[in-house]
Amino acid sequence: MRPLVFALPPSERFADALAGKLDAERGKIELHRFPDGETSLRLLTDCQEREVIVVATLIDPDPKLLPLALLTQTARELGAARVRLVTPYLAYMRQDKRFRPGEAVSNRIFARMLSELADELWTFDAHLHRVASIDDLFDIPAHNLHAAPALSDWIANNIDRPLLVGPDEESQQWVQDVAERAGAPFTVLRKERHGDYDVRITLADPNVDRTRQPVLVDDIISTARTMAETANILQSLGLRAPVAVAVHGLFAGDALHALRKAGVNRIVTSNTVPGPFAEIDVTPMLAEALDAGP
Repeated sequence: MRPLVFALPPSERFADALAGKLDAERGKIELHRFPDGETSLRLLTDCQEREVIVVATLIDPDPKLLPLALLTQTARELGAARVRLVTPYLAYMRQDKRFRPGEAVSNRIFARMLSELADELWTFDAHLHRVASIDDLFDIPAHNLHAAPALSDWIANNIDRPLLVGPDEESQQWVQDVAERAGAPFTVLRKERHGDYDVRITLADPNVDRTRQPVLVDDIISTARTMAETANILQSLGLRAPVAVAVHGLFAGDALHALRKAGVNRIVTSNTVPGPFAEIDVTPMLAEALDAGP
């Protein structure tokens, strides 16, 4: 029996593409929000004894969590054989320690909540720092796919003579992976502190070809402050206005204004988060992984 793919807004287009790659049926739901703020949800497609895939990118996660619970648990109650949760962007992963007394360590709490909703979870480039593996957070099988191959293909096919640039030395491994797959050189910015108020920022490789097109690569654009600062520094060092490429495009607050003010001449993200810059389709990678999964 063909899998059944449901989606919560705004993941409908992602779910459509994924269903096409999997030769799956697109399930229909009826979602209504009452004046008092409560949510009503109804499954319009029979899911009895079927594999159900629920797609929900978790930008603005708080108002999405209850509809997600209603959808996954109703599918279970109506006889779904298995519920697989796809969260192309997975929120709440950055708070991974108690920075101040009394703070909630939200990544573990959120992971436990999602573990109650499905039989397994799939996501892209979860923002993990002090967590070695996403499996350390979840009580169900969890799969953290990496969009580097899709980003590399896009850069190789769309940017003439690219030079990939990371904002700091901590980003080197990520940037190097994307660059090697794209067949392009790379560098990162290096901060050299000469005193309390004297910090010199240079290219880690001062011999890079400065006539190439700089491409700033990162896993996430949120406030864009780091990426905008990097763009300004590159131009002050004599490089061209950069292109910005990222997996997740959140664009919080005035992020777009900050990037444009910094001279970024093009912005491209994957479609883990929908929006006008989501040109890189990661659904082929996901479909292949889902087909190969347990």
